[in-house]
Amino acid sequence: MIRVSIIGSGNVAQHLIQEFSKTTDIELVQVFARNQESVAQLISVDKIIVNLNELKLVDVTIIAVTDEAIAAVSNQIPFENQLVAHTSGSIAIEAINSKNRQGVFYPLQTFTKSKEINFKTTPICLEAQNDNDLKTLQMVAKSISNVVFHINSEQRKALHVAAVFVCNFVNHLYQIGNDICIENDLSFDLLKPLIQETANKILTLSPNEAQTGPAKRKDTQTINAHLNYLTNDNQKELYKLLTKSIIDNGKKL
Repeated sequence: MIRVSIIGSGNVAQHLIQEFSKTTDIELVQVFARNQESVAQLISVDKIIVNLNELKLVDVTIIAVTDEAIAAVSNQIPFENQLVAHTSGSIAIEAINSKNRQGVFYPLQTFTKSKEINFKTTPICLEAQNDNDLKTLQMVAKSISNVVFHINSEQRKALHVAAVFVCNFVNHLYQIGNDICIENDLSFDLLKPLIQETANKILTLSPNEAQTGPAKRKDTQTINAHLNYLTNDNQKELYKLLTKSIIDNGKKL
């Protein structure tokens, strides 16, 4: 059994706490949380600590905090020459203080506290400084996921940028679509079958093969009609930019 501790109490930390608690391959030894109540419903109170100096030696300590806090938190860890990994997609492995052995344990998923996810299909991207630490991280990852990859910091940075495009930006476009529906007394539910079919297509087709719409067809009449309809300047600029990007992509192929 691999002994793991988690530093953090946010979205990623809470999901990891729940997943590690489900498997017999992992012993979740401690969780550091400034606010005990934030994780009290997920783990025994006697395993929650509020002082980093109380951290015990384990096989791997996972830092699941905001990107800007990783370095500061790793500096405060009281022990040395132990495996410490962060969960960020955009921060280099070197953000972990070099007094400990550095690692990365990055679950590629969108996390919301109130929304359960399927960790078995969630890719976990790993990085370590030596083979033994990589094997340890792989055992931890495979205890909760069937999709485990070893990638370096530059690859992870590229993956994180790609993820922002396909997840965060796409979700913002859902928000814009929702706003347009509300403004016109329409239910956003009308768009959900379209959203679902679009997501399903990408499982079997390339993004280029799945692309449809007026920009793909170079239907300038419909494009201009949409631009004339839109009164929100931000929506209009986004429409223009995305339309141009789709058309330009077609020219490259």
